[in-house]
Amino acid sequence: MRLFTMLFLVSAGIAASANEESKMEKAVFAAGCFWGVESIFQQIDGVVDTTVGYTGGKTEAPTYREVCSKDTGHAEAIEIVYDPAKVSYKQLLDIFWRAHDPTTLNRQGPDIGKQYRSAVFYYTPEQKAAAEKVKAEAQKKWKKPIVTQIVAGGVFYPAEDYHQDYFSKKGIKKSCHFLRE
Repeated sequence: MRLFTMLFLVSAGIAASANEESKMEKAVFAAGCFWGVESIFQQIDGVVDTTVGYTGGKTEAPTYREVCSKDTGHAEAIEIVYDPAKVSYKQLLDIFWRAHDPTTLNRQGPDIGKQYRSAVFYYTPEQKAAAEKVKAEAQKKWKKPIVTQIVAGGVFYPAEDYHQDYFSKKGIKKSCHFLRE
């Protein structure tokens, strides 16, 4: 769990033991604008924390401006900390493929560029296998080929504070992302 989640639990009088913390798992997805993706996953029971940021590129600790310049190679992504006792990685993958159009290369809606690519960043062999399996299942629902990358996860760089919980901070109720059937 991230530090502020731990502080919240402590301030709320909830003891978070090291054992409880170790039960949490991480998923990292890129599906276009990270604000909309974050807003969808924040609504999922079992998602403990979300962080928007950048991953999959060559620049160390990039800024939003640098990522938008398209020179860093990073994707706008979301890191999800979740409780596998409440939501499985497969369920998160199902939501991921429903939350964006995985058949468009380097774009989502009006957002165009490699930073808006569709990608699953895996951290274990089990995550890779699950991503490949769910991608094959999702392909049956799309006429065009899915272009989502399934790649080994690397360093995840949190975006600047003003990007975190953006819709909530701005009072935005309607997301640019929605769940397809």
